[in-house]
Amino acid sequence: MLGVASLALGGVVLVLFAAWIAGRLRGRVSGSADRRESYERHREAQGREPPVDLGDVERVAVEEFTEHHSGERQAVAKVEGFVVFVEDLPRGLEVGDVIEIEILSFNRGHTSATARYRSRA
Repeated sequence: MLGVASLALGGVVLVLFAAWIAGRLRGRVSGSADRRESYERHREAQGREPPVDLGDVERVAVEEFTEHHSGERQAVAKVEGFVVFVEDLPRGLEVGDVIEIEILSFNRGHTSATARYRSRA
């Protein structure tokens, strides 16, 4: 009796493990194309000039929010596909809100910028 129960349990574990492996392999195949595309976009961004300059004032839509390593909430926006992290946000901003920002600095590779919130547009 114990042998049959052990065998059934072992079979269930084997089926679950096989399903998990199959899911991982499928995810890896489709995920690799996404990773490759992201890497290519990053490489292209490294080779082009930013579409903004220091001190520029731009109107952008908030695409998402992220947390800076300092713990401060930042908005993520884009100018012609160029990523801009916006600081000094007021409460109540939501994804999709259009705001006015001022470009303060670029990261080392000039693939993104930091900006300061100025006002709602």
